[in-house]
Order: sequence, then structure tokens, then C-alpha cells
Amino acid sequence: MSKIVLVGCGQVGATFAYTVLLKGLTNELVVIDSNKEKALGDVLDLNHGLMLAHPMKIGVGDYPDCADADLIVISAGVAQRPGETRIDLMSRNVAVFDAIISQVTRYNRDGILLIATNPVDILTQVALKLSGWPAHRVIGSGTLLDSSRLRYLMASRLGVDPRSVHGMVIGEHGDSEIAVWSAASVGGVPIDSPEAGARWHLSPEERAEIYEETRTAAYQIIAAKGATYYAIALALARICEAVLRDQKSILPVSTYLQDYHGIDGLCLGVPAVVGRRGVEEVVRIPLTAEEERQLQASAAKLRQFLDEIGF
Repeated sequence: MSKIVLVGCGQVGATFAYTVLLKGLTNELVVIDSNKEKALGDVLDLNHGLMLAHPMKIGVGDYPDCADADLIVISAGVAQRPGETRIDLMSRNVAVFDAIISQVTRYNRDGILLIATNPVDILTQVALKLSGWPAHRVIGSGTLLDSSRLRYLMASRLGVDPRSVHGMVIGEHGDSEIAVWSAASVGGVPIDSPEAGARWHLSPEERAEIYEETRTAAYQIIAAKGATYYAIALALARICEAVLRDQKSILPVSTYLQDYHGIDGLCLGVPAVVGRRGVEEVVRIPLTAEEERQLQASAAKLRQFLDEIGF
């Protein structure tokens, strides 16, 4: 038996709840939102599809329902405005998290916190400090979505299935993220190897274009329709699946780093083994000197903002 509590049923939260239903990820899903009428509407809508999906208990709840939850997924927060960077959201969402985390930890001390609200790396660090929980049980969605965007764009250029392309984005989920081109491959063929040839090769210009499209994808979507929610909901569901089914999946999530390419005491998106205990191991991937420099610059940027808010 498993239980997920979702805090925040805005566009991301509601889409995540729908994804959980479609995938049959848990036995029980509880939705908490300050707008209880909206939460009730979402829950009724989801329940009306139970016959067509997976047996599951879905209900509106409150923070006492966190008591026996395996995962508490937080997508609550103020919305990102058109043209606003994720970092601009920081101060407004820290106050929201202060209220939420105090309630969650009042009723639950053994679950796993999964943070989706932006700026996700900063708010993962905030949640870690406010909760007092071990670092392995506080996870941010990190750069899993960014990595999925990167692989989609690579696959589109190469004319293959995104699942056959391997590439990863690390660092901040946002403007200073890093595409790890040194580790990119297609069907097991490194894109820089002689065997790649013209068919699997991406030129420096193509890589720059793909990286820029990956980095600015959220801004493009927000300008077009106001918010991103489908792909991030899938990313959150993927992390939940790895936890609840103890899959030991290696996913680029935001986690607390110690002595990672010169970075200490900071939550950033890096590959990690995710299983029933949360982040079970941080994977130290080899980086080129330039990739390591970019990662350290990304960390320095986030450290500056965390220092400003006392975290």
C-alpha cells in the first residue's frame, strides 16, 4: 500500500494528479489546496474516471492526512509571470513554503518530500532546512524535465526516438543549466566518437541551438499559453514511480551536494540513484573542464541568492 499527498492543485498539481491516475502509481492520493472548492472539483473529476483507469482512493484532505504518506509532493506556490525568471519567484515562494513545510512536518517525519515549485533548486534547499529531514528524503524535480527537453530536441534533429538518445542537463533548473555534451550518445554511440560519423553527429552550431531551445523552453511555453504543466507532471510522476517501486533509477534530480566537483552544501540537479529511501546515491559523472566550470558558476549563482534569504 502506498500514499501520495499533493500540496497545490494548480495547473501543475492537477496535471500531476491526472498522470498519477493514468499510471496507477499509488493506492491513495490526497489533494490539499488553499482553494478547497478547486481541489474538490479536481478530485470529483478524477474520481469519475476511475472505472476507465486504475483502482485508487482519491480525496480532498488537509495536513493531518500527511501522517502516513510515503510521498508529499509540493507544487504550491505563486505562478511564474510571462518574462519572469525562476529566480524572480524566490522571495514570494519562500514565504509560501514556510507555511506549508511547518504543517507537513507537524504530522509526518518519515516520508519523502518532492519539490516541484520554482525556483526548484532554491526551494528544495529551503524545504531541506525548514523540514530538518535527512537530505536523501528531500528531492527536487531538478533537471529531469530539462534533460527530457534536451533529448527530444536531439532526437528531432537526428530523426530517432527520444528514448534512444542519451543526454543530460545538470545544475540549476533554469538559466544557468548545463548540457553535458561530453556524455551524450545515440544508441550507445557517443556523438563525438569517430563511429558517430555524419549520421549521428551534431555540429557545435546545432548543439548551441539545441541548448538554447532547451534553456528557454519554459519561457516560450509560458508566453504561448501561460504555464508549463504536461511535461513537468510526467517528470514528477517518473520520480514518484522510482521511489514507490524502488526502481533504483538514475535520474537528474535536485539533491544536496557534498564535495561534488567542488560544490558543497547546495541543492542542484545532478544524476542520482532514486529508490524507496529517496536519493540513495549521488552519481559523480565525469565532466570536461569547461562543463565543471559552468557547473560551479551555476552553483555560485544559486548560492548568492540563498545567502540573500539566509539559507
